[in-house]
Parts: sequence; structure tokens; C-alpha cells
Amino acid sequence: MSTDHSAQRGPTIFGLLLFAAVATAPSTGETFTCTPTRVWDGDGPVWCAEGPRIRLSGIAAREMDGSCRPGHPCPRASAEEARNALVELIGRRVGVAREGHILVDGPALRCRSEGSAGGSRTAAWCVSRKSGDLSCAMIRGGWALRWDRYWRQHRC
Repeated sequence: MSTDHSAQRGPTIFGLLLFAAVATAPSTGETFTCTPTRVWDGDGPVWCAEGPRIRLSGIAAREMDGSCRPGHPCPRASAEEARNALVELIGRRVGVAREGHILVDGPALRCRSEGSAGGSRTAAWCVSRKSGDLSCAMIRGGWALRWDRYWRQHRC
């Protein structure tokens, strides 16, 4: 006699992954800590040891292939210049992951979520003890441009 034990198996891997993604995504307006571990490009994502992946709010930087997406502001700085600047603003480079992300070590950032930035990223305004407001610093350095559509009433 066969018995169906599927109800006894517990959560699936997919269910656990979905729970982990939902559990680590800060809600709109939520303030959270991000200890940066890796950076992809000049506006993110920045991976946090605590779980979230952050896209810096209110700015646009070049994609790593050097392009700018249609409808996005397009700064003069290269993708590599912007990415390297963001790494320096949040900490120091400690290596390169095999996927190409820059591994970083730096002090915890204080961030405020603006909600989803697509995929599993959170749009956020982040402040570093080392460099202050990261979106403002990226604009001041010329590595990113202000994106009025998302800037809202933010002040540097």
C-alpha cells in the first residue's frame, strides 16, 4: 500500500528561496543596514551581507558594456570608472568574483528603501560613514547623473 508523504516533506527548495528573498527585501520607507560585499557597476547593485541587493536611488551610470539604456541619463564617465569610484566610496577592493563583481570590504551603510528596483533589487538612498550620501557623491564626481524621474525631493 502506497502512502503519499508529500505533505510531510516540508518546504521545497523553491519555497525556501522565495521566503529568503521576501524576508530580506526591505519595504518602501524602511531604514536598514547594508554591509557591502560586492559591487557590479556605478549605480549597483551593491550586495549586502545582510541580504538585500541595492540599486542606488536617483542616479544612472553606464552599463558594464559601456552602453546607456534608452531613456536613461548617460554620463561621460566609463562604466569601469563609475564602478571603481563606487567601490572606493563604500570601502576598498579586495578581489574579483568569477562573475566579474568587485568584492569589497567597507563599513556598514545606512540605507532607506524606495521599494523594488526590478528583479530582487531594492532602490535605496544610502549613506556611508566614509563618503556620505552615495548618490550625491557619484553625481559630484561625474561618475553618474541625476535621474530626475527618481530623484524626487532628495537633497544632498
